[in-house]
Amino acid sequence: MKMKKFLYTTITILGALVATTACSDDFLKVESRTAVLEADYYNSPQRLYSGLVAAYDPLQWYDYFYQYNSLPMLSDIMSDDVYCGGSNESDQPVLVKTSNFTLTSLDVPNQVWTICYSGVNRSNIVISKAKTIEMDEALKKQYVAQATVLKAWYYQILWKFWGNIVYYEENLSAPYDNGKQETADEVYAHIIALLDEAIASGGLVAKAPAGSEGMVTKDMAYMLYAETVMYQKDNSKYATALGYMEEIINSARYSLVADFASIWEEAGEWGSESIWEINYISEGGVRDWGAPIATGGTVYPVLIGVPGGTDEYQDGWGFEPVAKTTYDMYDAADTRRDGGILAYNAPSPRWQNEGYYLKKYIARKGGNHGYVASDNLNYGNNIRYYRYAETLLNAAELGSANAQQYLDQVRARAGLGSIAANKDNILKERRLEFVGEGKRYWDLVRTGKAQDLLGIGTPGDGTMSCRTTVGWTPKKKYWPIPQSEIDRSATKLVQNDYNN
Repeated sequence: MKMKKFLYTTITILGALVATTACSDDFLKVESRTAVLEADYYNSPQRLYSGLVAAYDPLQWYDYFYQYNSLPMLSDIMSDDVYCGGSNESDQPVLVKTSNFTLTSLDVPNQVWTICYSGVNRSNIVISKAKTIEMDEALKKQYVAQATVLKAWYYQILWKFWGNIVYYEENLSAPYDNGKQETADEVYAHIIALLDEAIASGGLVAKAPAGSEGMVTKDMAYMLYAETVMYQKDNSKYATALGYMEEIINSARYSLVADFASIWEEAGEWGSESIWEINYISEGGVRDWGAPIATGGTVYPVLIGVPGGTDEYQDGWGFEPVAKTTYDMYDAADTRRDGGILAYNAPSPRWQNEGYYLKKYIARKGGNHGYVASDNLNYGNNIRYYRYAETLLNAAELGSANAQQYLDQVRARAGLGSIAANKDNILKERRLEFVGEGKRYWDLVRTGKAQDLLGIGTPGDGTMSCRTTVGWTPKKKYWPIPQSEIDRSATKLVQNDYNN
């Protein structure tokens, strides 16, 4: 059993202070009644480290923060790989509207917005307070570099979902009119600048040492950089992104796991293929419905689990069922099909279920061993956010001279032969490799295929039959900004044109 090494929710004085602002829907409340205490708190390297741990903490909140917001799920239910699922169309209506592209400013996954800005605020605290603390400069550089990459990561999530957001380098203060809403292109430039700064600083280790798995590394920053420039389609930076991918490949720090199915078992966490995971832990897990930011596990495996369960899998709620067309797209010899998807006809299937479940993250019996609070909220499944397979496919797509070799490696692990390393085949391979990992929707948007493949469908035509009245258009690229944030901002944020 592999332990989750780098736990973000270490209990510190700072963790308690910052948590008092994190549950508000108003991300702009960055200075609260704790501001004076905060000013006095950061007076040692140990206190700065506690601030860094607090900056990692929001990574774990997405699966449940008074909404079900798992990042892979939110992304994939907008794709052509999975449905929304659940009991019926009225079960978790925000998720249904996300899947159907019918969101409004009042019905939108607004807690993603809150969580991201909580992460930005906490990262800013570390970057700012480091300047005032006398400590080992090399250690300070490490803390600041990690906080800078975390800040870029949180902004990147906001940028992908909302595009035109408020960007700030220093935390805002009342009346919150010193934060400027910027265009998606401007925000992109900021994210790249943050990554350039952190990578150039020399403060990032290439790969986390044993005992620190989960911390931000240079290789993780490289993956974030490549993902960001590829989504922006910024070919002026493709050479740099390719260089980062090939540096990872040539380092021999990673290798593909021979047995694809084993990646998703508890023993498969932080295996040879893992570049970065978001850690969860079941042992001693005290997460509960009234305490979603407490230390512990995740509810996502139960959310997507088999209704009624099986001998091997725990009873679940039937969200994010895999489409039959997704299962059928695999060659029968492809080990990723049954290694990543469970084919099972549940006695009482739920809405939109066609007999297929996402095996990668499904709730396995005993997967919440050692929990203390809620059994459903404390499964220990890490989110495998960046895998070495993605590094290989990124490099192939970015035009590496070794593109054929890299594509062949991914296919050989799946039990398949060689195909030409052209753009269409690489994109198809990404789909086969990453079902349920939150990649497919973004690939369709960035490659210009979203309108054709995520448009209005009818039952039986091979498309997502749930989308019978509304399909994806370029206006659907950016979600509506939560109305509460528009109402609270002194400068009045400009709403995205999602439904017009």
